[in-house]
Amino acid sequence: MQKYVCDVCGYVYDPELGDPDSGVELGTSFADLPEDWVCPICAVDKDQFSAE
Repeated sequence: MQKYVCDVCGYVYDPELGDPDSGVELGTSFADLPEDWVCPICAVDKDQFSAE
């Protein structure tokens, strides 16, 4: 699965790991993240992420 990097802080969203602290299950693709999901480090929206 494709990883995505926050353009602001460099956080890497890895679908294999999900984001359990935000309630995102393992295996959740970036496209399937909830619309209100934000970077867990700097709180920017998904549109501030680029494919790695």
